[in-house]
Amino acid sequence: MLAAIPFPDISPELISISLGGFEFALRWYALAYIAGLLIGWRIVTALVRRPALWPGGSAPMTPAQVEELFTAVILGVILGGRLGHVLFYQPAHYLQNPIEALYIWRGGMSFHGGLLGVAVAALLFARRHRVPLAQLSDALAVATPVGLLLGRIANFINAELWGRPTDLPWGVIFPGEAAQACGPDWPVPCARHPSQLYEAGLEGLLLGAVLLALAFRGGLRRSWLATGVFLAGYALARGFVEFFRVADAQFITADNPAGHVLRFTGSAGLSMGQLLSLPMLALGLWLAARALRRGRAAA
Repeated sequence: MLAAIPFPDISPELISISLGGFEFALRWYALAYIAGLLIGWRIVTALVRRPALWPGGSAPMTPAQVEELFTAVILGVILGGRLGHVLFYQPAHYLQNPIEALYIWRGGMSFHGGLLGVAVAALLFARRHRVPLAQLSDALAVATPVGLLLGRIANFINAELWGRPTDLPWGVIFPGEAAQACGPDWPVPCARHPSQLYEAGLEGLLLGAVLLALAFRGGLRRSWLATGVFLAGYALARGFVEFFRVADAQFITADNPAGHVLRFTGSAGLSMGQLLSLPMLALGLWLAARALRRGRAAA
């Protein structure tokens, strides 16, 4: 290894207070969730305040309704994200220890589960308030990448979800015995791909910039287009980064060191993240193509 970047000395806790027997800690990960939801709320509010961006020149919601929407979104993110982690990643463990499914403070959230939770929350909100589901979905699609950006940066600060060993000059030496268990073919300390930052750049920064440009240049007038671009864009970004990211420990065995959950020939296969992203990719491409076809037909 010619060069590597030492892990920055950043505490996972932004603020830690201890008074008597009471302890309180505000972690960067929690702050990322809070900030992502608040910024997303402001993005959707800015969109609905511009009726010209929407089909027929009419915004689908009022700013007051956006506030109520994000209350439902918060519940969808937390409940769906946790349930997705339990069902997709460690069902056997939580079947034996069901009470631990409630221990959210120990970590363990699934983006795909959170996405399903938000979809259910949005569907119920749209039916209750008679808001067009397509426009509601498009607004949420534009607002979501900022939360992904902040969440992946928080993953990096927490020194979790790191990537595979690498000798590239931007490899990061993550702390901890698990991160240093790179195998006999790698020097100690070994460097790993900062896969959290790859995801932050692709899922958050790049995809967010594309969706914002699409929204403010008339893309929201084509119903489901922003939703399709988001789903396909996230699936492609996540699927690509999975090649550099270490699989979850429960999927790694002696005969399956790559942690593939769907194996083909030899060592080729798909990780859980890639497998869950395939339906997103198919649905996203279909929605985007359908929106573009309808737009051409209308023109």
